[in-house]
Amino acid sequence: MAAAPALKHWRTTLERVEKFVSPLYFTDCNLRGRLFGASCPVAVLSSFLTPERLPYQEAVQRDFRPAQVGDSFGPTWWTCWFRVELTIPEAWVGQEVHLCWESDGEGLVWRDGEPVQGLTKEGEKTSYVLTDRLGERDPRSLTLYVEVACNGLLGAGKGSMIAAPDPEKMFQLSRAELAVFHRDVHMLLVDLELLLGIAKGLGKDNQRSFQALYTANQMVNVCDPDQPETFPVAQALASRFFGQHGGESQHTIHATGHCHIDTAWLWPFKETVRKCARSWVTALQLMERNPEFIFACSQAQQLEWVKSRYPGLYSRLQEFACRGQFVPVGGTWVEMGSGWPERLPAPRPALTCVASHFLHCQDGNLPSGEAMVRQFLQGQNFFLQEFGKMCSEFWLPDTFGYSAQLPQIMHGCGIRRFLSQKLSWNLVNSFPHHTFFWEGLDGSRVLVHFPPGDSYGMQGSVEEVLKTVANNRDKGRANHSAFLFGFGDGGGGPTQTMLDRLKRLSNTDGLPRVQLSSPRQLFSALESDSEQLCTWVGELFLELHNGTYTTHAQIKKGNRECERILHDVELLSSLALARSAQFLYPAAQLQHLWRLLLLNQFHDVVTGSCIQMVAEEAMCHYEDIRSHGNTLLSAAAAALCAGEPGPEGLLIVNTLPWKRTEVMALPKPGGAHSLALVTVPSMGYAPVPPPTSLQPLLPQQPVFVVQETDGSVTLDNGIIRVKLDPTGRLTSLVLVASGREAIAEGAVGNQFVLFDDVPLYWDAWDVMDYHLETRKPVLGQAGTLAVGTEGGLRGSAWFLLQISPNSRLSQEVVLDVGCPYVRFHTEVHWHEAHKFLKVEFPARVRSSQATYEIQFGHLQRPTHYNTSWDWARFEVWAHRWMDLSEHGFGLALLNDCKYGASVRGSILSLSLLRAPKAPDATADTGRHEFTYALMPHKAPSPAPATSWSAFSVSSPAVLLETVKQAESSPQRRSLVLRLYEAHGSHVDCWLHLSLPVQEAILCDLLERPDPAGHLTLRDSRLKLTFSPFQVLSLLLVLQPPPH
Repeated sequence: MAAAPALKHWRTTLERVEKFVSPLYFTDCNLRGRLFGASCPVAVLSSFLTPERLPYQEAVQRDFRPAQVGDSFGPTWWTCWFRVELTIPEAWVGQEVHLCWESDGEGLVWRDGEPVQGLTKEGEKTSYVLTDRLGERDPRSLTLYVEVACNGLLGAGKGSMIAAPDPEKMFQLSRAELAVFHRDVHMLLVDLELLLGIAKGLGKDNQRSFQALYTANQMVNVCDPDQPETFPVAQALASRFFGQHGGESQHTIHATGHCHIDTAWLWPFKETVRKCARSWVTALQLMERNPEFIFACSQAQQLEWVKSRYPGLYSRLQEFACRGQFVPVGGTWVEMGSGWPERLPAPRPALTCVASHFLHCQDGNLPSGEAMVRQFLQGQNFFLQEFGKMCSEFWLPDTFGYSAQLPQIMHGCGIRRFLSQKLSWNLVNSFPHHTFFWEGLDGSRVLVHFPPGDSYGMQGSVEEVLKTVANNRDKGRANHSAFLFGFGDGGGGPTQTMLDRLKRLSNTDGLPRVQLSSPRQLFSALESDSEQLCTWVGELFLELHNGTYTTHAQIKKGNRECERILHDVELLSSLALARSAQFLYPAAQLQHLWRLLLLNQFHDVVTGSCIQMVAEEAMCHYEDIRSHGNTLLSAAAAALCAGEPGPEGLLIVNTLPWKRTEVMALPKPGGAHSLALVTVPSMGYAPVPPPTSLQPLLPQQPVFVVQETDGSVTLDNGIIRVKLDPTGRLTSLVLVASGREAIAEGAVGNQFVLFDDVPLYWDAWDVMDYHLETRKPVLGQAGTLAVGTEGGLRGSAWFLLQISPNSRLSQEVVLDVGCPYVRFHTEVHWHEAHKFLKVEFPARVRSSQATYEIQFGHLQRPTHYNTSWDWARFEVWAHRWMDLSEHGFGLALLNDCKYGASVRGSILSLSLLRAPKAPDATADTGRHEFTYALMPHKAPSPAPATSWSAFSVSSPAVLLETVKQAESSPQRRSLVLRLYEAHGSHVDCWLHLSLPVQEAILCDLLERPDPAGHLTLRDSRLKLTFSPFQVLSLLLVLQPPPH
């Protein structure tokens, strides 16, 4: 006889069900306690420890010693290999058998010489399925190997996740046994947990909530954990509930398996290779068991690593890609840090001196943006070659901001769709959209989707599903959302439990529809109903992690130098290729060096938010690029300039796209240097002028240097006049022709200031608004200013400054003949903790907007704090310059390797050094060298101003960014030129060519020719048309060289 209906108390009923599925309470009699049945220990367990990351074939040959559960192993970054010999009891025939394994660290199971599954407690993967159903004839004995890395999913921080790693941390094996797994119990647990989630999520005011709770309660009534024959009755109750479908208007959630793996962060690059293997082989196992499961995977670099280290696994990835279950996304080499420029050039790089086989390169810098293009060029070509097609979505779930030029770069690389979610981390303002069109600096538009659950590591819970719908800020405009599920950041990926949850929720009344889906299906659904979507114009600024513009200054300096080197190698190699039949363009070497640089541009490396081990590896990568790049540069220069030495056996090469007249330090025998004024055409070379011709080359006034009796110094070159007080601060900067003063009345420039820099948590990442309340000017000692170079071609003064008891600074202030800006060459010995060093220049300029250079252009940001959107940008990023201008006059602050900046009111501030202690306790400690410059000007913004020149452009608004050999046709001797409009104007211009060009065609950023893009060559000139901030790429087919 059935029990009579009874009133039910909400809380007691809810907790009754919770206890029935609890892993902590009443496991002797509840359902969770029956998940595993009979068990037995493994037959034989043995292990060995190694500091190396050994290949499988080498590891299994090592000397294994007896081991047991409870053993400790380590320390951090070592590897413990276990040999696990198993004997399955005869009585388990017909049952599902698992190896249950629980240990600290990250494990990988090897079976028959191939990786088969990852094992991590943190990633909820603590058992490996030996057989779904043990057959009569199946072998009872087998040997597995478990490779355990001595680090967790998120590294090995000492005391907290982002603390520096604990080098002495030890790890322990806590479980290793065989057990019978009850799949029917597992499915009941999934159903009960989902019903609990629905009851809690919909709440006491919802009818469907009570239906879920009462269904769960009735399941507990009919289910006896000790009598499996009662399970089908309980299962039927759940199926009836989940089989009640929602209406046609329900929101649709597109669930895609995902596993974000930071290419390096709290662990080194080499550990990432193993993280990929552990995560992806687990995903493959899920694909085999769940044919409807789709897994999205980004970052070509990681796939290339797996291809090299795990060829068998890689072949299976390609096989499942053909089935449509393994979906490459993103289109880039790594998930780069796109929020700020990776190469930020200074105003005018020093010219390069070239002798027959001698190359002397001073700091040279060029406009940035090219690195982003190369991320897509390398990534898309890899995906096409390895998986048969390019990616149609840009995939950047975790980054620290988004440049306003990204939409144009995406367009040029064949991408119109973009998925990210990091703006959900905004500290001040909630971004108003999850699905929208994003319009870039040039007007290009892409469709953007931020998963409304504000995560790329969902686990398939009802709470997450409901949040995805409730949190969607485009209700009424978009009825589809992404749901990326799987453990991420340190890898791990999806689990079978997550999949079981999502499949059960496919179409249930009271909840959104859930379908296992691909990114392509999601975006197709969004595009089909996009008429009502809003458009966001300009940059997507992340209101957090703005300390990453400054942290780890040496990484940022290395990045910029290496981009400059690679640019110069490509340019000189292209010119040598065009002029010499014998020269071989170093395409393979350049690809290797570019890929190293792109690897370092991962968003936790170039930003400086990584552990010390990663920072050291990054610096080694930069040194490799410098060394090999300079060798290639020497070879290209020698081939290009063969037979054309100057009077001193030297030629001056200008790798920038405009004519330049500058003072250079030329090498002399014995290692000495002499100053000379040299003029070199754009992207060309000229001989070094003989010493006798130096004075006639001085149409401008020479530099005068005067030190007054009070110790102050004046530098004057007839263009600008610079006055320094006795401590080296700038008291006056005058544009001589107009007599216009650039420094605010009663204020001083070149003022170093120190701030306390203690963020709320993310040490290397964040600088908080309240740091501005701790400003302390660094005051120098009068009398420390001295004259350096006494005038003529160059004048300078230098001084020393004690920043604190532990840190000091020396600086040379330099003014050259004919130069419109004054340079500040700075050396800092920095030994601080949680301090922030900046330099300030109060300007005699009033404007509500300041201009900052970004990739392929510039944008304006407010100088006031009117709204929360304005003051959230108290620290921003810039390229090589920022500028504050009013009508007819402005002041530009330029730099050679700095990124963080701000303009508040009329004060221009450049961020120089930070001193965070996590995750790298040594970040920025030591010696630093950098240069910044100050330029007063009449124009609204600064612009660049019988020898041989390869290319020149008739308009100062158009810059020639890149010259390289085309990727796809080395036999045809083709070059690619990339130009962009830099002023924000519509421009028609002529590109003058000195190379033997046979054909000129417009192409996209992936170098694919535009069928309608053939250009007419007239008298070695091409006519080009630009809209504001437009990037154009040209494919030039060269004539066969003379033999």
